[in-house]
Amino acid sequence: MNSFIPWIGGKKLLRKKIIAEFPKEGEIERYIEVFGGAGWVLFAKEAGKHMEVFNDIDSNLINLYRCIKYHCGELQKELEWLCISREQFFDSKEQLITRGMTDIQRAARYFLIIKISFGADRKSFGTKTTNLINVVEDLIKVKDRLQKVVIENHPYDKLIKTYDREKALFYLDPPYVGTETYYNGNFSMEEHENLKKILKGIKGKFILSYNDSEYIRELYKDFNILNIDRNSNLLTKSSPSRYKELIIKNY
Repeated sequence: MNSFIPWIGGKKLLRKKIIAEFPKEGEIERYIEVFGGAGWVLFAKEAGKHMEVFNDIDSNLINLYRCIKYHCGELQKELEWLCISREQFFDSKEQLITRGMTDIQRAARYFLIIKISFGADRKSFGTKTTNLINVVEDLIKVKDRLQKVVIENHPYDKLIKTYDREKALFYLDPPYVGTETYYNGNFSMEEHENLKKILKGIKGKFILSYNDSEYIRELYKDFNILNIDRNSNLLTKSSPSRYKELIIKNY
């Protein structure tokens, strides 16, 4: 199935290639998405008999996932009261930090912000026609998919330490080098180094997606690096039609 939201750096175009690199079903007992985002890989993969964990550091995003899982009907009702307008977009952004808002109210507003912002940047209003009716109705399908998924809101280092086992598979989609400021939370160059250090010492397997850069190639030179070429998401005349990425594995 598809994700229910767009997301900067979402893996809609790479999900099938990433899943094709997964170990066989019997070789893993738990699957963990460390930088969850829109969850394109989780939603695209077949729901296995193993444990599934979905994590993101963005507390508003995780609140949205949890409300879909546990309070889907109430969230759908709350969304009925919201409209698509520039005023509603900026009101919703201010209301996210307003005291007294319930989790369901915050989830509805964050969902709206994601859906109607420009390029899902959650910062600027997107001046395009958006139909939310079908998406809101389909949230019940997302609820069903998340029923057996453990939803976490932890820093990547704490999460990896918590769930690491010999038969664990971590999928990681960290902020790409040079795009760190596009995401909520701080992710510095030191964090790229720290992530590699942690992954080098884990017991389980990992599969990691990154932009193709000499820095990343050098950082992960001791691992299995696959070159990926895909269509570019950027629709500008100056941008290349193809975009190069890397899939990195320790197996």
